[in-house]
Amino acid sequence: MKIILLEDVKSLGKKGDMVDVSDGYARNFVLPKKLGVEATQKNKNELKLQQAHAEKLAAERLKEANDLAAILPGKAIVVGMKMGEGGKAFGSVSSKEIAEAAKDQHGLELDRKKIQLEEPIKTFGTFEVPIKLHPEVTGTLSVIVKEQ
Repeated sequence: MKIILLEDVKSLGKKGDMVDVSDGYARNFVLPKKLGVEATQKNKNELKLQQAHAEKLAAERLKEANDLAAILPGKAIVVGMKMGEGGKAFGSVSSKEIAEAAKDQHGLELDRKKIQLEEPIKTFGTFEVPIKLHPEVTGTLSVIVKEQ
């Protein structure tokens, strides 16, 4: 019996795959647990529509990420940090602070988890911070750390 998987099944395949299984396995395991549906013409057409929709969404997300990556180099955000004794920086600037400053100063919605700081910034100056906008797109944002 041909089955279209609705979820990933370890021994069979990934979601959306069409697999051939024995009739008993399909009736007793796959269908009752709603892991898949029988591969009728109607279900095949629905699968094609879902895959086309998913591809369209992925293309839109990639385009949005590319657009944002094109905008980022022209933007610079300023983050304040306190100065301790002897002109040394007191504290550090984290990815959370960078995301908040980008939202406040330029209205950019950046996920702090996608800001790729190897370690928090602990000195004054200008830094180029990579931001993973999409699995295929990485942009850079200029961060200026000044005395507060």
